Amino acid sequence: MEAVLLLSGGLDSYTAGAMARREGYELYALTVRYGQVHHREVSAARDVARNLGVARHIELDVDLAAFGGSTLVGDGAIPKDRDLEKPGIPSTYVPARNTIFLSLALGWAEVLDARALVLGVNALDYSGYPDCRPEYLAAFERLASLATRAGVEGRSLEIKAPLLRLSKAEIIREGLALGLDYGLTHSCYDPDPSGAPCQRCDSCRLRARGFEQAGVADPALRHVGPRS
Repeated sequence: MEAVLLLSGGLDSYTAGAMARREGYELYALTVRYGQVHHREVSAARDVARNLGVARHIELDVDLAAFGGSTLVGDGAIPKDRDLEKPGIPSTYVPARNTIFLSLALGWAEVLDARALVLGVNALDYSGYPDCRPEYLAAFERLASLATRAGVEGRSLEIKAPLLRLSKAEIIREGLALGLDYGLTHSCYDPDPSGAPCQRCDSCRLRARGFEQAGVADPALRHVGPRS
């Protein structure tokens, strides 16, 4: 069985890919260079893809920075030390990003005759993005059945989001049980020129909270100094 994995280089997509691999899927990884300011994640995605033993890894350029609308593509400053429980959608939300990414993955899946799209979205420890919700994924799965030749011919395609209802700590424990090396991953939205994480953006803080609750040290911080 083939599956297309949306691979960012972060710990979530890495874990989701490993869980799909455990189910017997042969993985084809898609990483999108969308104009993100934290482009360090792309090199992390290469390391993760090698570690997962994917059949093929495509890096695709789709410059969403041309639209703007998100601090992740350079439209304003990345927020730091934000209240993670504050309601509302943060400025790091990239308009329609998961819809764009899943559509690209869907196109490749049709070519491969793959039966699943795999992504690491999470509805618990996330930043309030609307395209990380279960109802969104269910709607896209329905769209895929209507919009593709495979769907019309009765070959259903499943959206697999195995982390959807797991906390970040549960995700980390699952990955460690699978033998994953989280030192390969990168989560920071605003790394310094050396690629070291800022430890203050939403993504860094959610990651730090997850490792703390899991009771293990984050290997990605092994050579990084304390938060400033």
